[in-house]
Amino acid sequence: MITISRTVSIAEHELEITAVRAQGAGGQHVNKSSTAIHLRFDIRASSLPEYYKTHLLEASHHLISSDGWIVIKAQEYRSQEMNREAAIARLVALIKELTAVPKSRRATRPTRASKERRLTSKAQTSSVKALRGKVRRHDG
Repeated sequence: MITISRTVSIAEHELEITAVRAQGAGGQHVNKSSTAIHLRFDIRASSLPEYYKTHLLEASHHLISSDGWIVIKAQEYRSQEMNREAAIARLVALIKELTAVPKSRRATRPTRASKERRLTSKAQTSSVKALRGKVRRHDG
């Protein structure tokens, strides 16, 4: 079981994990071993709650295809097992990110003390700037 939150988890059999050959530099090792992991997750057929499914399907994200599949390719590591764990971690992070409930903003008002601090600061600045005028000479 892959845990998303305290109440939500995904069964391992819901993930389609295939090993493929990694791209890029790496010499003979890359050419002969399938260390990269291709993870596919069907949102619609999953056991996720409806709230999660609707949020994921409505999201516009490059990892979610138009037919409701999350496709992740992990090839950062030279080991297949580490790439598998990285792919699963990225899936969990994506689901958490797209289904997070934004914190609602509560309107607040400045306190009396903060208003007074602001006004005294303004008065101080005003008096400093008033002293910057031309100096008058007394011919006496």
